[in-house]
Amino acid sequence: MNPNEKQQVHFIEDIDDDELQDLVLEAQREALSKEAQEKRSQKKKRPFPKWLFWLISIVMVVNTFAVIFEVYSIPAIEFLKTSARLSSQTDIASYKKSVVVILTKDSKGTGFSISSDGTILTNYHVIEGNDKVMVTFPDEGRFTAKVVHTYPAVDLAVLEINGEDLPYLELAKQPAYEDNEPIYFIGNPLSFTSIANEGTIIESIKLKDWEEPVMMIKAPVYRGNSGSPVLDRKGQVIGVVFATLEHETHGNVGLFVPIDAYYRQQ
Repeated sequence: MNPNEKQQVHFIEDIDDDELQDLVLEAQREALSKEAQEKRSQKKKRPFPKWLFWLISIVMVVNTFAVIFEVYSIPAIEFLKTSARLSSQTDIASYKKSVVVILTKDSKGTGFSISSDGTILTNYHVIEGNDKVMVTFPDEGRFTAKVVHTYPAVDLAVLEINGEDLPYLELAKQPAYEDNEPIYFIGNPLSFTSIANEGTIIESIKLKDWEEPVMMIKAPVYRGNSGSPVLDRKGQVIGVVFATLEHETHGNVGLFVPIDAYYRQQ
């Protein structure tokens, strides 16, 4: 109600019988008129199907719980806290600028720039079956990348984009892989992007049907981390995350291809 409008306040005690009867009749007429208008309005509007309402409700609940289970049924809270802590460091924030999201028609993965003019390293299984993919830098934006080299034997691939003055990571020339050595890795796990995390090297392992040994790490590696660079404390790339493994002794571990294996493919 507009506060500037005049209000007429009727107290029951001040109304005689004739006035009260008139007010009741007027109220009845207004109620009947309002009911008739509502019926006409309902006829004009098609009722919203109850089955559609419940279907939408169920879909929303399922989607909500899917996200919750994906994020909270694992130690994701901890790795998000770790990423926030690490990302506040100047060096880690700088490394993240070189890590890209790789999108194909069927999947999302990680890659990283290794030159200022647009050379990107990732896993072969991330881009398998594609000649071109989309890559997105945190700051430089999106590019179409061409697959120029593939090394299925060590699950690595090289992409090229047309770029200049791009951020990039330095590959370690003589990497050391010592047990319990601390490492960083940056990737796009689950529904997240540009997540920094840390772990430690366990030891090397020889996988079935692999000629090159790979390294096991104790670290929170999840779907989408494929292609993540593994960095030593100097910020140099010593490997590329490609899988996880349920180990008899160490439990669930991450696996990375040593950067030495990349050198030997060239």
